[in-house]
Formats: sequence, C-alpha cells, structure tokens
Amino acid sequence: MLTIKSEEFSLEIEELVSKTQDGYLDAILELCVKHGMEPEFAASLLSKSIIEKLHSEGVNLNILPKTSKLPV
Repeated sequence: MLTIKSEEFSLEIEELVSKTQDGYLDAILELCVKHGMEPEFAASLLSKSIIEKLHSEGVNLNILPKTSKLPV
C-alpha cells in the first residue's frame, strides 16, 4: 500500500519541475511511474496550488479551454 502524503507528493512535484524545467503534467506522470500509482490516485494528492499551476499549464498548451475573466 502506498503511504505518500499530499504535502510530500506536492513537494516532489515542485522539486522535479524546478530541476528538469519540464511542465507539471510531465512531473506528475513521472512521479506516478516512480511510485507505481495511477494518475487518478495522484489527483487526490495534489495541493490547490499545484492544481492551479496545472490548470494554467493546460490552458497555455491549449489542452483546456481558456476562461474569460472580467478586468478588475
């Protein structure tokens, strides 16, 4: 049984992204392989800040639709 905590997983993601200069999606998938877990399980371990960065990356790569924002 996998016993990694959300904080540890998020920290590993941030370290991998800064070390390799790859994106968050690549880092998450690489860590899933390393820890032998499915991406669906990894999703439950992601912190809110990682989710926001992943969403931003998805929008920039045209994987996710752009959302319109009102000027503030």
